[in-house]
Amino acid sequence: MHAVDLIRKKRDGQRLSRSELEFLITGYVRGEIPDYQMAAWNMAVYFKGMEPEEITDLTLIMAQSGDMLDLSAIQGTKVDKHSTGGVGDTTTLIVAPLVASLGIPVAKMSGRGLGHTGGTVDKLESIPGFKVTLSPEEFVQQVNAIGLSLVGQTGQLAPADKLLYALRDVTATVESIPLIASSIMSKKIAAGADGFVLDVKVGSGAFMKSEEDAIALARTMVQIGTLAKRQTVALVTDMNQPLGRGIGNALEVKEAILTLRGEGPQRLTELCIELSVEMLLLAGVTNDRSEARKRLEQSLVEKKALRKFSELIAAQGGDPRVLEDLSLLPQARYTRDIHAPSTGYVQSVDPMVIGVSAMELGAGRENKDTIIDLAVGVELQTEVGGPVRAGEVLATLYANDEKKLEQASVRALKAFQIGEARPVVPPTIYRKITAKEL
Repeated sequence: MHAVDLIRKKRDGQRLSRSELEFLITGYVRGEIPDYQMAAWNMAVYFKGMEPEEITDLTLIMAQSGDMLDLSAIQGTKVDKHSTGGVGDTTTLIVAPLVASLGIPVAKMSGRGLGHTGGTVDKLESIPGFKVTLSPEEFVQQVNAIGLSLVGQTGQLAPADKLLYALRDVTATVESIPLIASSIMSKKIAAGADGFVLDVKVGSGAFMKSEEDAIALARTMVQIGTLAKRQTVALVTDMNQPLGRGIGNALEVKEAILTLRGEGPQRLTELCIELSVEMLLLAGVTNDRSEARKRLEQSLVEKKALRKFSELIAAQGGDPRVLEDLSLLPQARYTRDIHAPSTGYVQSVDPMVIGVSAMELGAGRENKDTIIDLAVGVELQTEVGGPVRAGEVLATLYANDEKKLEQASVRALKAFQIGEARPVVPPTIYRKITAKEL
């Protein structure tokens, strides 16, 4: 077999066999196939696409290129949840303890983030003492003991994906749906769950800007999961404004705690409940959506999910007093409010502008070596459709650098558009994609 023949084959729109894909991917991981040939193959995929079975083969090969986590020692059906990412997306910190509070084991590995704020692991490190690194044995033992563990991904989880992603990033092939889907699902499958609930974001603050593209990505990932014999469902959800009001690591932990107390913003709470409903259904706890929702809402009212989060924090070395005393989270030295320039209704809140403002304050990474400031970020005081009067606070910025605060304040104000008429607010959830409809 020769790489150039496989490049030509894909260039001509033909399907590669599993053995051909194995030759290509394992050869690249070993350094036997150079970057320029893999870049050519990536571009061929970008233009010609891949068939569902072909994408699944690619995904499984990438998953098997490194560690495959064995969760068989954990009792029950393990359901993982994944978001394609957005601004103010704190769902994992809410959904994981909420679902675990109803007896479903949640064994989740998450990553660190590049971009507006840190990833789930960075956010958890806002909690004093919280340890995000556990051995595989400790990870499994903790899930069996308390039903929940949230840790960082191991360095050897789907290493082929890490190499391919870095190459795609510099060869204008990031947007290929087969390559996006195989990248996401290879890590999910390697992490060992029995089923997946996928939150595919769409809108100005998401990777997928159009509903059509988001649906195509969701369908492809559900196909991969189904062909890989994993129960999989996807929700296509809105990211035309920040999901939550907190954008920044400690601010998002604060919002997760408030949501688990029953005091969170409506859009964030609603999406977390819907994602959790899908996890309960996949786990076989109930076949009745209304029953699943009732149980989840009761868990929030009775503070069962909040207590489960407390158990998680204590088990991983953190200080559970943070749930009662939010001042134990990292605090910024400076704050500044930005005010509405006119009276009317909030027409839009550009999530990308808010996200970049948070990153400008130090909440995110511009590159992998950037040191995150866990305390800083933006806290919104309104949302799309909300009435405002001239001079009212639109958002509060938190900073540890006055110069950065000045720059970010000017930028953040540009995110808000105010008009006279009340706008139509887009739905939080656009569509659900299941294996049955495929």
